[in-house]
Amino acid sequence: MDWKVFLATFGAVFFAELADKTQLVGIGMAAKTGKPVSVWLGSILAYVIVTVISVFLGAILAKFIKPELIRYIGASLFIIIGLLMFFKTI
Repeated sequence: MDWKVFLATFGAVFFAELADKTQLVGIGMAAKTGKPVSVWLGSILAYVIVTVISVFLGAILAKFIKPELIRYIGASLFIIIGLLMFFKTI
């Protein structure tokens, strides 16, 4: 186990996910249903599946595309989605 990579990944994901819409969905679902354990388990399973897909996709893409290009594409998509969200709310 590469602890440096593990801790860097944990820190990046933890702070990226802190107070995002996923947490707001969890809060809303737990409040609406009154079943926090079911919401927690459903959230964990969904996040595990999304993470597995992301990691495998990243590993496959890294064989064909430079990691820098993947980073630029990801950042560009993030900006485009943010702009679309911004202009849709005005």
